[in-house]
Amino acid sequence: MIVDATGTTSQNTASSTDASGHRTRKAGATALMLGALGVVFGDIGTSPLYAMQTVFTADNKAVGTSADQVYGVVSLVFWAITLIVSVKYVGFILRTDNDGEGGIMALTALIQKLDFRSTRTKVLLVALGILGASLFYGDGMITPAISVLSAVEGLKVSAPGLKDYVVPLTVVIVIGLFAIQKYGTALVGGLFGPVMTVWFLIIGVAGAAEVAAHPAIVKALSPSYGAQFMVHHGIVAFIALASVVLAVTGAEALYADMGHFGRKPIHRAWFYLVFPALTLNYLGQGSLILRRPETVSNPFFLLMPHWSQFPMVILATVATVIASQAVISGAFSVTRQAMQLGFLPHMTIRHTSEHEIGQVYVPVVNWFLCCTVTVLVIGFGSSASLASAYGVAVTATFMLNTILFLAVARVLKGVAPWKIAVGAVVFLTSETAFFAANLTKVVHGGWLPLLVATLVFTVLSTWRRGRAIVTPNRTALEGPLRPFVDEVDALEPPIHRVDGVAVFLNANIETTPLALRANVEHNHTLHKTVVILSMMVEKVPHIPDAERLVFDDLGHTDDGIIHLTARLGFQDEPDVPRILRQAALRPDAGEIAGIDVETVSYFLSRIAIVRTNAKGMQAWRKRLFLTIAHNAASPVDYFGLPADRCVIMGAHVPV
Repeated sequence: MIVDATGTTSQNTASSTDASGHRTRKAGATALMLGALGVVFGDIGTSPLYAMQTVFTADNKAVGTSADQVYGVVSLVFWAITLIVSVKYVGFILRTDNDGEGGIMALTALIQKLDFRSTRTKVLLVALGILGASLFYGDGMITPAISVLSAVEGLKVSAPGLKDYVVPLTVVIVIGLFAIQKYGTALVGGLFGPVMTVWFLIIGVAGAAEVAAHPAIVKALSPSYGAQFMVHHGIVAFIALASVVLAVTGAEALYADMGHFGRKPIHRAWFYLVFPALTLNYLGQGSLILRRPETVSNPFFLLMPHWSQFPMVILATVATVIASQAVISGAFSVTRQAMQLGFLPHMTIRHTSEHEIGQVYVPVVNWFLCCTVTVLVIGFGSSASLASAYGVAVTATFMLNTILFLAVARVLKGVAPWKIAVGAVVFLTSETAFFAANLTKVVHGGWLPLLVATLVFTVLSTWRRGRAIVTPNRTALEGPLRPFVDEVDALEPPIHRVDGVAVFLNANIETTPLALRANVEHNHTLHKTVVILSMMVEKVPHIPDAERLVFDDLGHTDDGIIHLTARLGFQDEPDVPRILRQAALRPDAGEIAGIDVETVSYFLSRIAIVRTNAKGMQAWRKRLFLTIAHNAASPVDYFGLPADRCVIMGAHVPV
């Protein structure tokens, strides 16, 4: 998932109204479309840099440059984009959302809310969703490396004397890109849309000029050429599929960013500009290769007039940085959603905007990606070599998204089984072919994203399973809340109360916070006002403010102990002080009405997980679970608490 300030800001603009009426709505729609151009289409929009080049140079130039082969390749590229992006994503999948949000994690959350006839089916689908999110990290590793490297490689065409500086310059750009992540994308976000608009216009015009001079290439738009290529060239055509899929990398971003731009702006930007520009450029590259077969070394830059090649290197570098930024931001967003949905422990997350909650920075993920991308650039050394590692994760994600989408369409929307079957045949047949073709890359580098996805999947599934074991054990240790409050009220003599407000955080709304129990049993004291705060993360992106807070006096209206439940969406920020400020302003706030949040004391229950020989998890998974738990972020940072007013009390919980 890709989260960027542009999306939310644009939505606000689109929803505003003033005296100009229609003009304001039109301006809002334009802003949304421009924002989508800058964020959503960065990855797929820079694919022309390396897709056609890879097709004709991979496997020792197995694909030839004869007319039937060039027409066949261009036809396959065009129809891959048409079927996977135009039909599947824009035409169908964008219609399925989770409270307006899209992406593999939001789709997984939607699966969790649905009722399936078989529990195993639901578990399997959720597991596939986790696997899809894991594959996203593998894809996110390679995208910045291959995109930036392919752009800088334009120096080999425009300034051959600088070819030895391609890798060092790429490394510098990559490190610089990750170094500025902590500042957020707000500083350059305003440039994303205009830059990508210029990019699409230029690559479209460059392709159109070549097509106008040699219009015969337009015949390649017929699917018959792709079919004939597959039939007559057998294994060569199968190998070509592994590279053709590079033309549709980034298609997942269309769905992932739906919640930030809306379906219509993405739809319009795709059909009004992006799709035509890509089609013209691929046609132009195909025509150029037919006329001058030697241009397969870099058909994108050689399509440009000589005088424009060096400026185009600069523009391409900027465009690929934008594409990389989108993927990196998406990795941050996926990580945040995984934490909110319980697939990861609390990690340090920094919000890089005071106004846009979706703009986040996750240091651990950032520097992990930085190291891996840098190693990939140095280790592979060229975009052609990196292409051998690219595609496996992308095609697998396509398949998983299709399966989850069809499951949701059947259960949630009641789509007829025969329509589901047709969708499965149409989409999964082509995507399975692409995936199978990319399996040939596994031994040549494709193992890398699969290895990363396997590791991430193991971490996500282990944490989820470990929580399923630890939570009941902790619940038993905490004991029920209401009987505990009744016992406190019945104490003789009454428990000593001190001035002030104490907030006890507790994950379970039905149980007693361990810190509260320890405070009563060992310190024999309580604050005059006690707030037990539980935050419930729902399987929707956002919860409206009016529906967020629920107060409960726990059966006693005058004992100063209340329970506050804060319902959050998995995209909402778990900022406790801000939640308390909202609660204090509510008319039904009772004893916490108007409290000074700056003087509140916070009590946290930190558990120490102890590994036992109990069944439920393999020994190695228990060790991994403990390792993950020990490296989780401090709840003080995660919940936005002031460290100087926090008290942490611990207990041992077995796993």
